[in-house]
Amino acid sequence: MISRSVSRALAAACLCAAFCAPALAADNYQTDIGPTPKNGRQGASAQGRGTVLAVLDNNKFSITGKFAGLSSTATEARLHMGHVMGGTGPAIGDLTIPQAQSGAISGTFTLTPDQVGALKSGKLYVILNSQSAPKGNLWGWFQPAHVTVGQDVPQMYDWYIPSILEDQTPTPAKKPGS
Repeated sequence: MISRSVSRALAAACLCAAFCAPALAADNYQTDIGPTPKNGRQGASAQGRGTVLAVLDNNKFSITGKFAGLSSTATEARLHMGHVMGGTGPAIGDLTIPQAQSGAISGTFTLTPDQVGALKSGKLYVILNSQSAPKGNLWGWFQPAHVTVGQDVPQMYDWYIPSILEDQTPTPAKKPGS
């Protein structure tokens, strides 16, 4: 028979596990970066694609990813905080990238409470600049980790997230065979 003190200790441990574990769990985020028609500055020079994954552990934000297919050498990549979801805003940190047309993206940041809130509401994003598109070659806004779909699914692109700031509504993609 289990003593009362052991029973209480087990009950306390179970309660702690039930209520404390979610607070200690890390949050996963991702973005697929690509040319974004955010402004007309990039033009046809913006080419390439990439995938960026991130983990928020308390206020530590660790980013890893890769990019490829640039038409010119990458020059810099930065983490930005937009003023609204899908909107633009100032850079809050530099990411590490090679001066190449493809490669890895990485960086670790200590986020402020406001920046954590911005991440959770879709306002943190990555911009990768290149020689031919110095004001934004590849863009992507972080969203909670999710399943992505392939090019055969009826939508604009597998990386596309519509901008709430655009004046034009994209033409819906046609279903295969229609």
